[in-house]
Amino acid sequence: MTDIRAYERTAPQEAGFGDYFALLKPRVMSLVVFTALVGLIVAPTPVHPVVALASILFIAIGGGASGALNMWWDADIDRLMRRTQKRPIPSGRVTEGEAFAIGITLSVMAVVMLFLAANAVAAGLLAFTIFFYVCVYTMWLKRSTPQNIVIGGAAGALPPMIGWAVATGGVSVESVLMFALTFAWTPPHFWALALFVKTDYADAKVPMLTVTHGRDATRRQIFAYTLALAVVSLALGFTSIGGPAYMGVAVVLNALFITGAWGILKRSDADSEADKHAAERKFFKLSLAYLFGHFGALLVETTLAHWGLGGW
Repeated sequence: MTDIRAYERTAPQEAGFGDYFALLKPRVMSLVVFTALVGLIVAPTPVHPVVALASILFIAIGGGASGALNMWWDADIDRLMRRTQKRPIPSGRVTEGEAFAIGITLSVMAVVMLFLAANAVAAGLLAFTIFFYVCVYTMWLKRSTPQNIVIGGAAGALPPMIGWAVATGGVSVESVLMFALTFAWTPPHFWALALFVKTDYADAKVPMLTVTHGRDATRRQIFAYTLALAVVSLALGFTSIGGPAYMGVAVVLNALFITGAWGILKRSDADSEADKHAAERKFFKLSLAYLFGHFGALLVETTLAHWGLGGW
């Protein structure tokens, strides 16, 4: 009886729908969907609701496909990190082959269907996003340089440009600045996570900045990128999709974010682990509110403009 119970505790569980859905990294997908939707809505060219809904669906599927391929390639290090050990592949519920097949199939489907639903520019940007995230970031940068998050952040910053391209068929200053906002936001967001997950990246031999340069250097980089992010954030407010409402939100969020980054910068390795952990986790959560707040403010600004109340 003891042997049977031990086997039941250690035997791989059969995969369910939730396990396959988890391969698509739904939390990351929600960010992709939201920023792409904002890019589509704030664009100056109206889009038929059916086309818009279909396009956002295919962008979401493309983002999820990237997540599945990322989990396929990173299965070995996911098994070593406490934060990722319960993912479908490390836990044994989904095989690496299944994840690869799902990722490739969904990638091709998403790009082809976005091309048919919208246009070649949007589909091309989606294809490049998948390629960059999987091949450039996951397969190359993540395991080779502490700048992995800085350069690799381009993949996560492209969805608002894709949404804008769905509506306009092209790229503009506004879409580039939405890209730049997410791009500059990514390093402080992920470095804050790297700070409070402690030894995870070191255990997996991933050259995150916290591993290669230490925690104090990472705190300095977080503060520097936070200042650069504020500049991009405010610059976006002076474009055609910005306005007083957006600028008001941006000023408040940047003040909070810079204050949070300064609080982390003042920490040192001599401080207690509990104090450092609390500050870093708080800043990480603030970073999520920061990005969603900015893109939400763009939606508000566009709504006000439709009523003749927004814009400069």
